Amino acid sequence: MDNDKRWGILYCPKHDDKRHKSKRWNKIEKCLRDNGIDFDYVQSESMAGVERLVRMMINNGYKTIVIVGGDSALNDAVNCLMQMEAKVRDGISLGVIPNGIINDFAHFWGLRESEPEKAVESLKNHRVRKIDLGCVRYTNRKGEACRRYFLNCVNIGFIASVMNIRRRTRRFFGSRTLSYVSSFILMIFQRMEYRMHLKINTDVVKRNVMTVCVGNASGYGQTPNAVPYNGLLDVSVVYHPEMTQLFEGIYLFLKGKFLNHKSVHPYRTQKVEVVEAHKAPVGIDGRMMNAPVGPFNITVEQEVVNFIIPQ
Repeated sequence: MDNDKRWGILYCPKHDDKRHKSKRWNKIEKCLRDNGIDFDYVQSESMAGVERLVRMMINNGYKTIVIVGGDSALNDAVNCLMQMEAKVRDGISLGVIPNGIINDFAHFWGLRESEPEKAVESLKNHRVRKIDLGCVRYTNRKGEACRRYFLNCVNIGFIASVMNIRRRTRRFFGSRTLSYVSSFILMIFQRMEYRMHLKINTDVVKRNVMTVCVGNASGYGQTPNAVPYNGLLDVSVVYHPEMTQLFEGIYLFLKGKFLNHKSVHPYRTQKVEVVEAHKAPVGIDGRMMNAPVGPFNITVEQEVVNFIIPQ
């Protein structure tokens, strides 16, 4: 079957999307048909399903694969793509129609859940840019060497826990801002410091740290100047502020001025060595991952995925 021109559409419904799934998909499907898009559609019900279905689309010759989902689904898709040989991957373009609990990578490109028409029009124009991916290389509990790629960021420490709670609260509040505020409030009385030993460029950080964000893109507001096409990672290391400074930090975070806080120490680099992050939770593209065992490295791989972006 020749699917060079047909799109493969992978629909990933939200956890709270059960009752409204048909309505949401019908709206997106109408946008696709109104734009004369020739496509095949499948639906994923699980994290494992995304990688399996993306692999199926690749094996069946689809050259344009569109994820109707959020950051986690996109993360699964790019990790599947990175398992392919470069010559296969270079022939495939990946796009997104935001539909997740967290859609910050789509937001980076100006795409919103409430505007599927804009997303479809952007996809139809098929403006492709090669983008960078971050990569975490670590050892798992079985002693196996592993790697996991990310589009947006890796969080280590407090904000990894906040993002995990945010995924849950977003289902209830719907609002991005309300979910952030409620997440911070719920975390105020939780553990907020972790013993870390980091190597960033020529600097060594060896002290208690509240949180670290390594961003390939905006990093959920923590690396607001990062872009996924300059071959570099932005890093924000946050030392534990006083309680009054914490609320100031939340305010600056919501206003997009996170780097202005006195407790935030920014870096730009190609590699972060995490020698130690004692008992710190680790999140990748908004989803908690099994904590690496021992030291791990975070690097950037330049221009490895074709991504369809707005004009």
